Amino acid sequence: MMRSLYSGVSGLQNHQTRMDVIGNNISNVNTIGFKRGRVNFQDMISQQMQGAAKPTDELGGVNPKEVGLGMTVAAIDNIFNQGNLQSTGVSTDIAIQGNGFFILKSGEESFYTRAGAFSLDTEGTLVNPANGMRVQGWMAEEVNGQMIVSTAATPTDLVIPVGAKDPAKETQNVLYACNLNKTTPEITDGASLEDIRKGTWGTEQEIYDSFGNKHLLSLSFQRVPGNPNQWQATVNVDEDNADFTQTRIGLGTTDGQENTFIVQFDNMGALQSVTDSAGNVSNDFGEIVLQTSFTVPESNPDADGNPYRQTFNINLGTIGSFENTITQSASKSTTKAFSQDGYTLGYLDTFKIDSSGVITGVYSNGTNRTIGQIALATFANDRGLEKAGDSTFVESNNSGMARIGESGVAGKGTLMAGALEMSNVDLSEQLTDMIVTQRGFQSNAKTITTADTLLETVLSLKR
Repeated sequence: MMRSLYSGVSGLQNHQTRMDVIGNNISNVNTIGFKRGRVNFQDMISQQMQGAAKPTDELGGVNPKEVGLGMTVAAIDNIFNQGNLQSTGVSTDIAIQGNGFFILKSGEESFYTRAGAFSLDTEGTLVNPANGMRVQGWMAEEVNGQMIVSTAATPTDLVIPVGAKDPAKETQNVLYACNLNKTTPEITDGASLEDIRKGTWGTEQEIYDSFGNKHLLSLSFQRVPGNPNQWQATVNVDEDNADFTQTRIGLGTTDGQENTFIVQFDNMGALQSVTDSAGNVSNDFGEIVLQTSFTVPESNPDADGNPYRQTFNINLGTIGSFENTITQSASKSTTKAFSQDGYTLGYLDTFKIDSSGVITGVYSNGTNRTIGQIALATFANDRGLEKAGDSTFVESNNSGMARIGESGVAGKGTLMAGALEMSNVDLSEQLTDMIVTQRGFQSNAKTITTADTLLETVLSLKR
């Protein structure tokens, strides 16, 4: 039997395999996160008719004579080139720009995918809605009032509790900044109401009690007569109800204090010292923090029957500094509250995902809170992964173990929310490969028919 028959058969079989891979690529040209396959051929074993001979004194060397016995598939690779990103506007759609895979869990089994078309299920868990597999990451935990994500922990299911409550938080710190006008006139005895108005600079800031009720914090400044660099400040919470709130302020305590203090500036206009109504003076280097308290309306009294009083800090800034600090300069007064940290009760309205995979909840009370972070996995040999259907992969003996971490670290790509990675199949390339494969198949078929003709000629010799 002629060897070319079997060479032709191997060519037919393996070109059919290549055609199968091309057909699969083309069928997934619009599959999100799909990575195309590629078939590589290699020749099969060769039959040696004569071995090689080395040169002698009389003759040169002789090359071997070998007849190939066909070809076989060397490898079917997954090509993990980056696919184009398509904007969808869906907040739970996530694309990976660079290396890495999303981690999905089905029970205790882990799967890996580049397809990031996710959504929330009825329990708020981030899942692949096509198969229910749960996206893995790290949930944030509250540490000293801050939401912290520990990426060193074992990844777990990501739960985004849309509609969950964010409890009210009482104001604990109010930071003041900007400037008091050096040219503001002093208020002397017998001054008119118009002079008092011109000589007073006041600010207002909303603060919150432990119930989430709003209160109006008023802070007014007047030049101290006879001292060009001193200002007297008066503090009130709910000034219209001042007799009830009984605002008190002091350095380190509010017991027995009044609601006034003196601010002293140096000749450069920087904060120099603060003196409270009890005569306590703060003139060391560092931040000037005044403790303030007021009676909270409609609250339960304490064990001794005294009204419940809320305490918070007023931060005037750092002595000698001009950054985020009250200053005195001959320009328009702009002193105002720079920030305060209280808020009322809120509900989780929506969430956003940044390029590092951090999920931030946006609440109806205006606060933002870290909820969790999406994990990514990379492999020493991603081409060694085995396909598991549903656009997922699983580890194999030659892929290496998953290296899990946050995006943008250790070679992992970045994330883009509101977008999906499209298939990396180049249709023009696949159609060209289809033509080449078809011609290869036809040529191998021609080899078989030609060999058959030769055999027929041999058999007709006896006629």
